Amino acid sequence: MKSKTNKRSLMSSKNKTGPNPQWTFLTNHFHIIVSLSREPCSRIRDLSDEVGITQRAVQRILAELIEDKVLKVQKEGRRNVYSINRKKRLRHPLESKHSIGELLEILS
Repeated sequence: MKSKTNKRSLMSSKNKTGPNPQWTFLTNHFHIIVSLSREPCSRIRDLSDEVGITQRAVQRILAELIEDKVLKVQKEGRRNVYSINRKKRLRHPLESKHSIGELLEILS
């Protein structure tokens, strides 16, 4: 009985073509950046829904991006407005010759 259940779950995960694929070429960090480039005053809840991760994960990613000076946050009333440092270089050695802005330009 257990093997049938595992087989079914494997089959259903292989056939997934919906909004939450098993892997993507870009990281959740970059998905957050793309979302904020389109809507700089997005709420954590909005980012969570759009990227498909938990609100806690969004908070952690935002904190990391702010700490690394990829994002700058400014308070406007009760909302945060995020600005992206488009000149910031990508971190991996294979991509370090390119900036966040270059990648955003391609995706927009």
